[in-house]
Amino acid sequence: MESLTAPTPASTANQVIPFRSVYKHAQHTWARTFSCIADVYIQPQSLPEIEKIAILAHKCRRRVVTVGCGHSPSNITCTSNWLVNLDKYNKILSVDEKTGIVVMQSGIRLYALCEELERHGLAMPNLGSINQQSIAGAISTGTHGSSARHGLMSEDVLSLKITLAHGATKDCSRDTNPDLFRAALLSLGSLGIISEVTFRAVPAFTLRWQQTIDADTQMLNSWSKDLWTRSEFVRVWWLPYTRRAVVWQAEKTDEEHRDPPASYYDGRLGYYVYHNLLYLAQYVPRILPWVEWFVFGMQYGFSNGSTTTAVQPSRKALLMNCLYSQFVNEWAIPLHKGPEALRRLSSWLNQLTPSDPDYVPHNIPFSAKGLYVHAPVEVRVSDTTLTSNARPLLDPTVKDGPTLYLNATLYRPYWRDPPCRERYYQAFEWLMKDMGGKPHWAKNFETYRPEIELMYGDDLDEFRRIRDAVDPQGMFLGPWHRDRILAENSQYALEEFEAYRTKSVEDGITIFGQV
Repeated sequence: MESLTAPTPASTANQVIPFRSVYKHAQHTWARTFSCIADVYIQPQSLPEIEKIAILAHKCRRRVVTVGCGHSPSNITCTSNWLVNLDKYNKILSVDEKTGIVVMQSGIRLYALCEELERHGLAMPNLGSINQQSIAGAISTGTHGSSARHGLMSEDVLSLKITLAHGATKDCSRDTNPDLFRAALLSLGSLGIISEVTFRAVPAFTLRWQQTIDADTQMLNSWSKDLWTRSEFVRVWWLPYTRRAVVWQAEKTDEEHRDPPASYYDGRLGYYVYHNLLYLAQYVPRILPWVEWFVFGMQYGFSNGSTTTAVQPSRKALLMNCLYSQFVNEWAIPLHKGPEALRRLSSWLNQLTPSDPDYVPHNIPFSAKGLYVHAPVEVRVSDTTLTSNARPLLDPTVKDGPTLYLNATLYRPYWRDPPCRERYYQAFEWLMKDMGGKPHWAKNFETYRPEIELMYGDDLDEFRRIRDAVDPQGMFLGPWHRDRILAENSQYALEEFEAYRTKSVEDGITIFGQV
């Protein structure tokens, strides 16, 4: 790896370079699951400003955290030190319409990027469920879509510029600083500040999509046949209590755009009906199976086989509405283990006995008695093995085939935690680990370093080596990293440690730290 050298003072530390900051800034995640008070909140507008932040932070012995929309519901971006937001560092620098190669500043949000690409006849090859993240945030946490023909979003990143702890900005790609590139493609914010992204877009495309609600046996029976290959994009919402599934599939088309049919239940009526039913379930959890039947019947149809279709630009068709504040616990397991995982989870949640026709031994060592959870479980797929790009060192997907993502979302109606969360997630994570899974880095998982070390082995060791080489004092490290990816006995002069937390019903969990 290229050695780290600080830039000359004239290039980044000149007094004319602004330091656009405010003091004592309150920051919270989109879901208000965590919040913090940062000593300094900085919004740079140029690369020299970003480099100046790193130089001054090093001199002042402060930790630096980069945050975008805060859509990750974890405490990964919490700090009491310096918080850097790149929303004003968000320009498209160049577009080559022939090759699809786009160079952009790293703070651009995905919705703005998609709109700008469309003006040039281009589109992103794949998207996750939302488009609020910055491009840097999406890359740094392993964002994926739902397609067996695509992997992580980072598979289309050709090169990066990253500003490191002493203020030096380094280029990296598959051919230039390849070790740094493999670490930076899923960095968890622990290497430095990603400042520039070179991305490979594709010609703009339209999707004809269809979603059908049916008995989950239809979905499970087609699993190993054509469920995940019948269309380029496929995702499923599984409803464990009613044993139904919504299968959404989309294929490219030249048809004219056609929005989905409007329903009186869509919009504000459905939003508040659902929200208030979830709030009522905080006090009467046993109504949740009925809520599942009613809400998803109103949305998708009560009759098995009910179907909705539409034709939309990809930047609209691939998205979904996250609706409410939520905890999200998502894991990656081998695709072929999906039916077993869903059947075992169903047996546990529904407390099935051997006399029930759908019973399978779940072996989950926690009781589901009196437990009722919000549904559905989101089911998506990706395949990182298809890419010709470098594989991130911390890529959670399967190395030798397609990967299934199971996402156990729990809504927080009116910012209140659901009573089932601790036991449900304890059981869900136990099952995912039993299936050979790895957690999605950006979500609310409670699996820590000893088990993560077993999951990643040499790849985690290599990531640590590269990370320590570019940030030996731990300027970009905090309590989330300590709990999950740092070596047990490692010590860093600038690492931030958590001092205490306080719980707030209105604002979620407040976390404070100290250096």
